[in-house]
Amino acid sequence: MRSLSFEPFWPRRKTIRSLRPWIFFVVGLLIIDQLTKLATLELLGFGGRVEVTSFFNFVHVRNPGAAFSFLADAAGWQRWFFSGLAVVISAWLGFMILQSPHDRLFCTAASLMMSGALGNLIDRLIHGEVIDFLDFHWAGWHWPAFNIADSAITLGAALFIWVEFLRYRQSKSKLKDHEQPPQP
Repeated sequence: MRSLSFEPFWPRRKTIRSLRPWIFFVVGLLIIDQLTKLATLELLGFGGRVEVTSFFNFVHVRNPGAAFSFLADAAGWQRWFFSGLAVVISAWLGFMILQSPHDRLFCTAASLMMSGALGNLIDRLIHGEVIDFLDFHWAGWHWPAFNIADSAITLGAALFIWVEFLRYRQSKSKLKDHEQPPQP
């Protein structure tokens, strides 16, 4: 008769130790993001601007939507939609990190995206919208203002694409090696 064995839901202690760097990374970025937003709130009035260089300003703007003010003019439902999306994506990214905590590039990408999603989630829950303060411009044209969380999401997504490209090349290389007939 076969005995049933149940794996514990929570991973082994060894795996938890391997998650520590990623937890510290996410929390560290969250702290940096929130401190910079707090400084923006304290030092600049809403709509305020401090010119730093000929192409960069610190500003205090708010975005009730997503990237590039997507859905910013919606009736308010977008706050909860983007909040829910941030929770789901962060949970999924956390699960993916849990599955492969030793894959440094992948976990870095996932941690960047997770910290960015959580940073903007905190803004939506506390302020009802995201606080943006980095304003790059050139010849009268301004890139949409953004924040540290947005930067982390963008860097994480770019790194994630790079990781998947590397994995694709590696799998294609392995496939080629298996298809070639042995040399006599």
